[in-house]
Amino acid sequence: MIIEEMTMTEFEAGLAQTRTVLIPFGSVEEHGSHLPLSTDTLEAYEVCKKASLITPLFVAPPVHYGNCRSTARHPGTISISTQTLGALFQDIVIALRGQGLRSFVALTGHAGGAHRMALQDAGEALIARFADITVAVVSEFDLAQDEGRDIIETPGDSHAGEIETSRILHTHPHLVKGRAPREFPHFPNGMLVRDKRRYWPGGVWGDPGKASAEKGARLENLLVRKLVELVREMEKGCDE
Repeated sequence: MIIEEMTMTEFEAGLAQTRTVLIPFGSVEEHGSHLPLSTDTLEAYEVCKKASLITPLFVAPPVHYGNCRSTARHPGTISISTQTLGALFQDIVIALRGQGLRSFVALTGHAGGAHRMALQDAGEALIARFADITVAVVSEFDLAQDEGRDIIETPGDSHAGEIETSRILHTHPHLVKGRAPREFPHFPNGMLVRDKRRYWPGGVWGDPGKASAEKGARLENLLVRKLVELVREMEKGCDE
């Protein structure tokens, strides 16, 4: 059940089927010279929508902005503070709880460390405040990091590389503009760098050249399955 497409009567009827909602989080962030700035959002939203086809779920409109430290100087990146991100998550959950929902899953397509920690901190604050809700905060990388290794050929692949290029080739092939060169940046050990683009000029961490739509489909199917498993485990816990 895609909330942005529903009427109020459809939403009300949906509460009889489920009290669980998926909240996709993404970013407006560079993804090399070949992938769209909305890559993280597109990935998370697609997985949430496809999970809702398997089991009854609400899917909230995606949060398009995230906290992006390493790519803040790259063209096109629009980063928000961790405080704003955490407040957005809390406000969305509080509003949806007021509408009758009780189980909340934040699925983030952006895996930046500060970004993920902001969502986790907000989730901890929510469960401390409300005893009648369950909250999960998970990144797509967390869901697929073990089983996905059999699909990806590039060791250490992460940002705008084989994995993400494959994902967008599968779901939004018209948005892929060729292939950026393979790149593995090296930042100074322990030193905080103002202009990270100096050490990461292409904005890629991996090898886009090894990407394929077939790999993207396999990765997405894996993520959808793992997300549904997580939701069912949460719902089972709520029933006990």
